[in-house]
Amino acid sequence: MADHSGEITEGCRLPVLRKNQENEDEWPLAEILSVKDIPGRKLYYVHYIDFNKRLDEWVTPDRLDMKKLQFPKKEAKTPMKNGLPGSRPNSPERDVKKSLDLHGQSASAPSRGKTLPTPKRKAESVSLATQVTAATPVPSLPGSAEASQASVYPTIRDSPFSIKSREEHEPLTSLTTNGTMSIQRHLIPPQPGRKRKNCGGTDEMVKVFQNNSPRCSTVYLLPGEDSQDSSDGIPSAPRMTGSLVSDRSHDDIVTRMKNINCIELGRHRLKPWYFSPYSQELTSLPILYLCEFCLKYLKSLKCLQRHLTKCNLRHPPGNEIYRKGTISFFEIDGRKNKAYSQNLCLLAKCFLDHKTLYYDTDPFLFYVMTEYDSKGFHIVGYFSKEKESTEDYNVACILTLPPYQRRGYGKLLIEFSYELSKVEGKTGTPEKPLSDLGLLSYRSYWSQTILEILMDLKSENGERPQITINEISEITSVKKEDVISTLQYLNLINYYKGQYILTLSEDIVEGHERAMQKRHLRIDPKCLHFTPKDWSKRGKW
Repeated sequence: MADHSGEITEGCRLPVLRKNQENEDEWPLAEILSVKDIPGRKLYYVHYIDFNKRLDEWVTPDRLDMKKLQFPKKEAKTPMKNGLPGSRPNSPERDVKKSLDLHGQSASAPSRGKTLPTPKRKAESVSLATQVTAATPVPSLPGSAEASQASVYPTIRDSPFSIKSREEHEPLTSLTTNGTMSIQRHLIPPQPGRKRKNCGGTDEMVKVFQNNSPRCSTVYLLPGEDSQDSSDGIPSAPRMTGSLVSDRSHDDIVTRMKNINCIELGRHRLKPWYFSPYSQELTSLPILYLCEFCLKYLKSLKCLQRHLTKCNLRHPPGNEIYRKGTISFFEIDGRKNKAYSQNLCLLAKCFLDHKTLYYDTDPFLFYVMTEYDSKGFHIVGYFSKEKESTEDYNVACILTLPPYQRRGYGKLLIEFSYELSKVEGKTGTPEKPLSDLGLLSYRSYWSQTILEILMDLKSENGERPQITINEISEITSVKKEDVISTLQYLNLINYYKGQYILTLSEDIVEGHERAMQKRHLRIDPKCLHFTPKDWSKRGKW
């Protein structure tokens, strides 16, 4: 085959050889993001189309299929944006999104003729591309018309990192082209002969009670009372605190490429997944060394050893507010411990995509989970939250470091965030949109928590137990919209004789029991020593 590697430029697309999860060869289509010359050959940085960016990598010419080379369009050769060179041109999807945003802004502009101030404080964020699909609409619950829009989650993009349970945890709801909510079922296969609600006819009644085996139970849902909190998902005023929602309009070719080769953190070496804005001089190092206690980054092992002789920290700065066994949580104020918070954000950015990271960490609190041994408290993961959130967010950004993933620590972080909300007397929800892995973890946590409540309900006077959506929300501190979307995702809601009922099938009960047997790590509220602060009083900042 003739050597056409000299013809390949940035923006070209062609199949690239890679190994899949079964260690089999495959040739997915990839885009060339960068080309670099090293003595004797060229290397190409490729992004696999429709795959997660964490799989992007440098490849050699022998892995490229030159026969199917696609050159970029001529108008894309000189990318210009706002009259400035150096940024990649807008894609059609971004143009559509931009036009929709402009249309939405014009429709919701203040009527008084004043321009409201734009919040300036921003930190990190996780986002997920929304896929627009059409499916069957779901009837909304009484008293929750606004929730049917606020509880819509984006569909997860297919990734080669998919595991067997991925299909079981894919989100239920998605957006149709007219903005209404639709449903996709993956957890429970549709049963033969079962029909969705028409008008609560006899077919529905027969099917509901046929499902009631001795292992199953039916719970009646009482109409939810109108809650006092704003649940339409639309803030009444601009947010004056930090936001983790990313603005992708500043993307360029640099931020689309991983820039750190390897990170040594304590006894672990980590391969970053995404770009992180470390100093340019650090990007050429084979290994970036981090102090695992203060997270300061250093150029060499000798620099790290010299730093450790002077670093007195053996745990994250801040107050230890929880300890049980070897697991501890530390609360860190982004204003009082600015250097640590910024270093934590830089490290987290290596594993969280679609985030905008600024150095103003003042509006945030960071809760760092650690594991203790004789050498000190080693960071396992963390989540951040705003000191003041106008939209009831109890998590802004959440991460379990790769060496500790798939061991139950992610759910432990989520459970701890809701325990804090219980102490504060609030319901909370994570800032959306969630990342793909974050959405899987939250869906699983919500499902297990709500099923735990429903299965513990006791019947009174021989009647089926009753509970409202608001009662579930108050018990768990999970926001009402998330409760409704989870019940719909699990396909538990049925309509019978003018009221909504929850039917727990035998498969649901057995699956829940198996999942809870595997869940060994739990938060003990008795070990939590936390006093919430009123951050509306600026003097406490």
